[in-house]
Amino acid sequence: MQFHTRKLVKPEDLNANGILFGGKLIAWIDEEAALFTIVLLNNPKVVTKFISEINFMSAAKQGDIVEIGIDVAKFGKSSVVLKSVVRNMMTKETIITIDNITMVNLDENEKPNPHGKTLMDLKNRFEK
Repeated sequence: MQFHTRKLVKPEDLNANGILFGGKLIAWIDEEAALFTIVLLNNPKVVTKFISEINFMSAAKQGDIVEIGIDVAKFGKSSVVLKSVVRNMMTKETIITIDNITMVNLDENEKPNPHGKTLMDLKNRFEK
């Protein structure tokens, strides 16, 4: 799992119970998945098509630092399936896991576009 982004939990990120609002965390994950895919495919035109079951395992509170991990599960013809883990750097606990985030590569007309990438391309890109 590659961890690229850290977020500080601030007062505006909290729900009525004083813990990190799940919707805020999902927005952070969606943004990280988009950025990861844009860099991976070298194309700024990508969209989120699907996010699978979300498993909340623990919470984060104000002042905690959360770390968002994204990795490729598989490549489709015009899509990339990602998985995500978010962990609390203060408590070392996993906050959330998502097994399937499907991102779609688009062409200039915003239609699905084959990207031609494989897991071998991914391995070569990140091992350099």
